[in-house]
Amino acid sequence: MTGTDLFEPILCRPWRAILASLLGIVLLGAGIPRLTFSNDYRMFFGEDNVHLRAFEQLQNTYTKDDTVLFVVAPRDGRVFSRRVLDDLVWLTEQAWQTPYSIRVDSITNFQHTEAEGDDLRVADLVEAPAGMVDAELARVRQIALTEPLLRNRLISPDARVTGVNVTIQLPGEAVDEPVEVMRFARELKARLLARDPDLEVYLTGVLPLNAAFAEASQHDMKTLYPAMFAVIMVVLALMLRSLVSMLAVMGVIALTVIGTLGAAGWLDFKLSPPTVSVPIMVMTLAVADCVHILVNFLHERHEGVERREAMRQSLRINLAPVFLTTLTTAIGYLSLNFSKVPPFRDLGNMAAMGVGIALVLALVFLPAVMQLLPVRAARQDAASSRLMERLADFVIARRQALFWGMSLVVVVLVAQVPRNELNDEFVKYFDESIPFRQAAEFATEHLTGIYRIQYSVPARDEGGVADPDYLRHLEAFAQWYRQQPEVLHVNVLTDTMKRLNKSMHGDDPARYRLPDRRDLAAQYLLLYEFSLPFGLDLNNQINVRKSASRMTVTLRNVSSNELLALERRAAEWMRDNLPAHMQAVGSSPAVMFSHIGATNIRFMLEGTVVALVLISLILVGAFRSLRLGLLSLVPNMVPMGMAFGVWGLFVGQVGLAMSVVSGMTLGIVVDDTVHFMSKYLRARREQGLDGPAAVRYAFSTVGKALWVTTLGLALGFMVLAFSGFELNSGMGILTTLTIVLALVADFLYLPVLLLKFGDSPDATPHTVDPA
Repeated sequence: MTGTDLFEPILCRPWRAILASLLGIVLLGAGIPRLTFSNDYRMFFGEDNVHLRAFEQLQNTYTKDDTVLFVVAPRDGRVFSRRVLDDLVWLTEQAWQTPYSIRVDSITNFQHTEAEGDDLRVADLVEAPAGMVDAELARVRQIALTEPLLRNRLISPDARVTGVNVTIQLPGEAVDEPVEVMRFARELKARLLARDPDLEVYLTGVLPLNAAFAEASQHDMKTLYPAMFAVIMVVLALMLRSLVSMLAVMGVIALTVIGTLGAAGWLDFKLSPPTVSVPIMVMTLAVADCVHILVNFLHERHEGVERREAMRQSLRINLAPVFLTTLTTAIGYLSLNFSKVPPFRDLGNMAAMGVGIALVLALVFLPAVMQLLPVRAARQDAASSRLMERLADFVIARRQALFWGMSLVVVVLVAQVPRNELNDEFVKYFDESIPFRQAAEFATEHLTGIYRIQYSVPARDEGGVADPDYLRHLEAFAQWYRQQPEVLHVNVLTDTMKRLNKSMHGDDPARYRLPDRRDLAAQYLLLYEFSLPFGLDLNNQINVRKSASRMTVTLRNVSSNELLALERRAAEWMRDNLPAHMQAVGSSPAVMFSHIGATNIRFMLEGTVVALVLISLILVGAFRSLRLGLLSLVPNMVPMGMAFGVWGLFVGQVGLAMSVVSGMTLGIVVDDTVHFMSKYLRARREQGLDGPAAVRYAFSTVGKALWVTTLGLALGFMVLAFSGFELNSGMGILTTLTIVLALVADFLYLPVLLLKFGDSPDATPHTVDPA
């Protein structure tokens, strides 16, 4: 019994196969409602991630600092006017209604301290602004602009831009909590603008950044992904010259995506910005499988072969390479489990399931439906056939020149790969037309940044934050950071302590310095805490035992490499200048993402090596030749190497998310190689053809299918280049480049390698059909 005999029930009783396929997809698809979309940045880190543990410990010690920052810019450039201050008082009060808010900070509710006889008066910096006289406005302006806790944080140095910062503590009980916060924030922004149209208001901060990631991904899923799908379908219809065949491919793709997402739902996977690429990854292989089967089927029909026999012949030719392609692609996707980023592991596992589902549908649903649809024997595409013949003749005639020429091109381009720098600039993930990028860049230029490094700096003992020695070292650390070019603002306890010392000495400017005695510092701190209103206490800066304080460093729009370099310099400064008990680790979402990028690439390389070794072993067994199995590595690796080399020449920056491109393109790269080599071996072993004739046979039987698949997928992925989300636009460009270079390698390099290094037709026994 041969492999194709298994398909007789499908070809003889197509309705049963179709109904069985649909029933299976319905059962799998029932899991789709279980899918949820998560944009919590913590999902990118495993529970054993040291930086995540440090960050969570810091957040458990102090208040959490997921934030929404309202950046307010009066059109007349005058923040300290009665009108604008009244707007800020209103906005501050309304911001307390933000879901899950635990703190609101602005220049109006800043807890200003001043001496009142022998007492300490603590009150809002701005009260009843409508009744303030010019002298009072000038005084408030002077206080705000000289206060380190406000300047470059909540007020710009030129007093033209201010901010209201809302601290959010999400319970983590529902996935739509961030959506709820952002909905309220946008409504509040609209209400503020309706109240005062002479304002410009921007939303930035951690939660708006998370929302921008999720919304950009979801927008592309709703617009560009369908457009990409449509482009591929149009190209297939034109190239296959069969609308019915295109509809059949569309059906396979749709059912594959439904089955994959449903299976993911049943297995409790979560959709995330990385995993939204799963439909594209499984679609590439589904298209390739279907095109190979249909091209041979339509060719047989044109030759006058009966429908059932035509499909039988197509399955006989394509069964082994299609199965091999699916197996090797699944291995490549599963190699993503080496990643240290959980969503990337989910991406690999979901895509591996998807290509398995695509294989079953391509071998069961597609043959069955093609037995029922009214497929005419389309007119043979003589032009493409002549093109393949001429291309084969060209390659054979100029094999030596092509070998050395292509080898030189490969070496030169692959040598450019090290020019790529692993680097991320999260704000620049978004096009300049995206509101979040506009907000983040405006805020960084005029007020403050969204990137932070936070430290929980330990004291020697309980209550030790009041120790003068501790405060002096902490002040030195803050001053070092303020001198760094990447830094916009440092929020540190010592600024509060100096202000308290001044206030407790009759507001004498000469006493704006750290207290000299621990007992006095502790008393000042206690008195100040008792005077603070609800929600504005010092829990965001000092732990309960007063044995540690938090220092927050706000940065400009830096890249991940710049942030890591700054963190390393800070660690070196601490080792050289702070006592052992004050050593601390910097932490924040920006720090975590910067570290995970460098760590992830190392583990991804390990996974790629393991995948390539396994794929090579499988191909060695399938081709029954060690030489050919190892030779297949070249066309499987070269396209990605050349693509990243071109990227290094013209872009030179590879982010964390771009690492999925190799996995996304692996299926089509391996597909091209396996199908070409299998046809070459069929000609050599079954038909006894010599090398040049076998190359001509491979071009004539599989060349058009490879051309159709490449053209359709390349044009489809180019649609993503129009995305305003760099992760998708960059992915679209690099994937298109890889797919095109894979075809170039398989048409101009692989045949030459086979002619130069391939086995003779009698090198191995003929007991197994290689294709």
